[in-house]
Amino acid sequence: MRIAVLGAGSLGTIAGAYIAAGGQDVELIDVYQEHVDELNQSGAKITGTTDFQVKVKAITPKNMSGTYDLVLLLTKQLYNDSVLQGLLPFLNETSVFLSLQNGIPEEKVAAIVGRNRVIAGSVEFGATFIQPGISSLTTEYNHFKQYAFQIGELNGETTERIRQIQTILNLVGGTHISDNLVGTKWSKLLINNAFSGLSAALNTNFGGVLDHETSSISAVHIADETIKVGHAAGVQFAKMNGFDIASLEVKKAHDIPERVKAFQQLMASSKLLKASMLQDLEKKRKTEINYINGVVSELGEKLGVATPFNNLVVQLVKQAEDLQTVTNFETNMPFFAELVNHH
Repeated sequence: MRIAVLGAGSLGTIAGAYIAAGGQDVELIDVYQEHVDELNQSGAKITGTTDFQVKVKAITPKNMSGTYDLVLLLTKQLYNDSVLQGLLPFLNETSVFLSLQNGIPEEKVAAIVGRNRVIAGSVEFGATFIQPGISSLTTEYNHFKQYAFQIGELNGETTERIRQIQTILNLVGGTHISDNLVGTKWSKLLINNAFSGLSAALNTNFGGVLDHETSSISAVHIADETIKVGHAAGVQFAKMNGFDIASLEVKKAHDIPERVKAFQQLMASSKLLKASMLQDLEKKRKTEINYINGVVSELGEKLGVATPFNNLVVQLVKQAEDLQTVTNFETNMPFFAELVNHH
């Protein structure tokens, strides 16, 4: 089987390194020439909670050739149209796309490469890009080896091809097949919407969102909108670490303090996290806001579900993007306060 890791950033470098170490025919594909050169010269070096180095083959997209049987999609959704169109000539009839991106890109990926080619995936470990050729594993190593990925067919079936992909990904870390991976991705989208979105819109970490009354109530409303849109789209939300995410839905006004309390417990260990979208704003880069909160706004409009809190997050982050600046907590908080007061 010929494998491509498309987007060899922090996560892709780790996945590609372990797949290569397992003796598979794998190419790490990335647009960052210096990174590609270093991977070819010195191999992929993984630091952090482990210390591991292995020889890999890396190329830029313009050097792709032949066809790939399996593509691990780890690029940002921002670039999906051009990235996927560029890959079409390098696919065969049975090529499989494993979408490991944030958010819920599967339907849009399927529209370009064909639905029968798409399997949904979820990355369950963390990593940081250190420098060309080096990625740091930030998840505790034993946990990573037990729980690195979840994968699932879009229809929930356990097929022969998904078992084959599980075997390959087990070379990286524990890979689990789910019969509701779409529900898992929606549950993760909800957390991203409520915390990454607000972190970017308010220029704070997750703790800053939790510790302020208005922003914590806003997080509850963002979660509630995501659940209502998901349900309207026929999604069954998957539990996260045993917690029933769908129970965060707000059915009456006096549910809100309880939902805030639930978030305080659920997110207690993540208070120091700063959204990658906020880091993108700091680097004057485009964010994935259209594919995080924006997905709920877009679907809500189609399905007739109001999403004012998600809409506001999208508006504020895009405004900062356009101005090539970072957001400001004091400036943007009154906008959320106004929405909260109207609910």
